[in-house]
Amino acid sequence: MGILRLSHVDISVPDLDLASAYYTQVMGLLEVERAADRAFFKCWDEEDHHSLSIRYDPRVGIDLFSFKVESEDDLEELERRVEAFGTRVHRVSAGEEVGQGTSIRFDTPSGHTMELVHDVAKVGGLLGKLNPDPAPHGLPGIAPPRMDHLLVTAEEVPEATRFYMDVLGFRLTEQLLDGDGHQIGVWLERSHSPHDLAVVSGANGGLHHFAFWLDDWDHVRRAADILAYNAIQIDVGPTRHGITRGNTIYFFDPLGTRNEVFTGGYRPDPDFPTITWTEDNIGKAIFYYEGDLNERFMKVHT
Repeated sequence: MGILRLSHVDISVPDLDLASAYYTQVMGLLEVERAADRAFFKCWDEEDHHSLSIRYDPRVGIDLFSFKVESEDDLEELERRVEAFGTRVHRVSAGEEVGQGTSIRFDTPSGHTMELVHDVAKVGGLLGKLNPDPAPHGLPGIAPPRMDHLLVTAEEVPEATRFYMDVLGFRLTEQLLDGDGHQIGVWLERSHSPHDLAVVSGANGGLHHFAFWLDDWDHVRRAADILAYNAIQIDVGPTRHGITRGNTIYFFDPLGTRNEVFTGGYRPDPDFPTITWTEDNIGKAIFYYEGDLNERFMKVHT
């Protein structure tokens, strides 16, 4: 019951055609629909209408992130909880947004617009449901099967964490504490993955990255080859996280939004005990092999 998983991330860019070319030809996503100022994309194994929406705007930034709930009753219950927390909820009518039914939107303590939705148009994956192949053939680029998670920033990580956990029911898999025991990073899940949403210290409303799932380490290596061939700016990797234990590459789309490809990690059950990292080990926590962070890695968009 409640929140199932990440539904979609909505960003803005100053060049919609360039963004579309990158996300289809380099990332290997499918462009599902195009409007005058928006384009909608999905990965090949996703059933829903889209997992990424890109809107034209002179600035680069994040508009909102959306999570899918299991039932209409969950949507109503979570609306009551958010309002009881003291946050105003805006209800979006069915058909008002492309590819989805009724949703609710509200501002989180981390300064983001968050959406919850149940009814999303099903356009289907590429493989079908009868005797399918394990993967489609001939897709360009990296071609991840699905969107995985996002990481955002907040001025007060503990306040944001309480909201996501106490109001929305996220579970805390890992946390990073400063020398005073104050949370400066948290990793939260609903889908029994290491994280669906992470929050680290920074400006309210910031987007650090959103990530696409790959099935294994060899696919991560292949992604690095594709990025290098297309002269895409790699931020960090290929490498491994301490937190989440995942294998990763961070890189930037041509407009400056950070992407990640991610695989590995672990399966946290609902009673999974929280793993704690301390700030004196922050380098190994984030990049286990290097044991250090670069300055560019701290860049975010708001």
